[in-house]
Amino acid sequence: MSTPYPKTAGPLRIQDNTLRDGHQSLFATRMRTEDMIPAAEQLDGAGFWALEIWGGATFDAMHRFLGEDPWERPRILKRYLKKTPCAMLLRGQNLVGYRHYADDVVNAFVDKACEAGIDVFRVFDALNDFRNLETALARIRANGKHCQGTICYSLTGRRLGGDVYTLDYYLARARELEAMGVDSLCIKDMAGIMSPYDARDLITLLKRQLRLPLHLHTHETSGMGTMTYLKAVEAGLDGLDTCLGPFAGRMSMPAAEPIVAALQGTPRDTGLDLARLIRVSLELEKLFPRYQSYLVPRRLSLIDSGVLAHQIPGGMISNLVVQLRDMRALDRLNEVCEEIPVTRRELGNPPLVTPISQIVAVQAVMNVLFGKYRMVSNQLKDLVYGLYGRTPTPVDPELRKKILKRYKRGAIPMTGRPADDLEPELAAAAERIGNLARSEEDVLTYTLYPVTGEQFLREKYKTG
Repeated sequence: MSTPYPKTAGPLRIQDNTLRDGHQSLFATRMRTEDMIPAAEQLDGAGFWALEIWGGATFDAMHRFLGEDPWERPRILKRYLKKTPCAMLLRGQNLVGYRHYADDVVNAFVDKACEAGIDVFRVFDALNDFRNLETALARIRANGKHCQGTICYSLTGRRLGGDVYTLDYYLARARELEAMGVDSLCIKDMAGIMSPYDARDLITLLKRQLRLPLHLHTHETSGMGTMTYLKAVEAGLDGLDTCLGPFAGRMSMPAAEPIVAALQGTPRDTGLDLARLIRVSLELEKLFPRYQSYLVPRRLSLIDSGVLAHQIPGGMISNLVVQLRDMRALDRLNEVCEEIPVTRRELGNPPLVTPISQIVAVQAVMNVLFGKYRMVSNQLKDLVYGLYGRTPTPVDPELRKKILKRYKRGAIPMTGRPADDLEPELAAAAERIGNLARSEEDVLTYTLYPVTGEQFLREKYKTG
């Protein structure tokens, strides 16, 4: 009997993201470490390739909203994850913040993350400008950890193709990462907009052209996630991301349980312990009352078909809801979602992923509430100037002129690697924070987040 699976494909690897991207997508990254410990302990022997526990927005949310030291989470969870590698999402030169940091900060952060227990680094750049990955990748390799180079998936039309995001575009980016010496390659579909047949075509092409293990990350926001995974698996995909049932679906990732069940007895059988996953899911259900207030309110639908137009990632939507609710403008959410793709196109068609997604979203909110580009954030000026790297397409010259008017760095955009213009930061940051920082991790926290980081350290050490 014939099989749809390539002969070279073996058991499918699964990375579970329940303890990071799952609660970031559904609950605005508010899950506490203490609530993760029981799940981590039970999942350690389930057979996952890795568990994502850190990175993304967790560093920000932990010190800003939860009063937890971000560096402690991987240390704590590592005590319970003795068999399963711990993974994190790293934003290249942005690390876990919202701007580019100097190379000395990147090197120190990677070193400390390795010491804290991170084994697998998924590294991406929000503009797919891989000059911004060079320092982090080199440091990860120097520490002997797994380096997963990542391409952010985006579209310029309803399907793969159009002016920018074509098969040739992704193949060229993938070859760049392969030449940089990454251990594996991930396609990061943060908004869940990859269609099943585009996934088949893309994975088939990359598997034919590359020797790297290939991983896919998507979300269920549009309702296509599980179908997309199935077609990618049939095309020879090596690994994918899931969340456990209670933290899956909606704007999060596809659920692990049905994927594991569907592949049982096939050449791609994951080998995961389905009974154990079901038991852990039942325990996670008990956490719902603590976090339900962060779910998008007043929605009957489990999917957001609008994402096929606005391409907004799940975590971005949940944070937009919180921000607009705080501004007493939640009734303008639909207008903001309609404005985001317009603003994105005007700003060079960047993928909508942190930190660029926040920059575009903030500008879209201001465009809706106050008028088109009547107010412009400093971060948007930095983006248009080139401090985040090259945008996929050029910003309209007239709009660029308007945005960079009276900009402190000038009106002519830079063209080099952004970090080359940054002076070392750590020594100066350590001097500014003084005795309030009692470890290298404290200095890094302050460097990444000078205002909220200092507030956190004062609370941590109970100083005035």
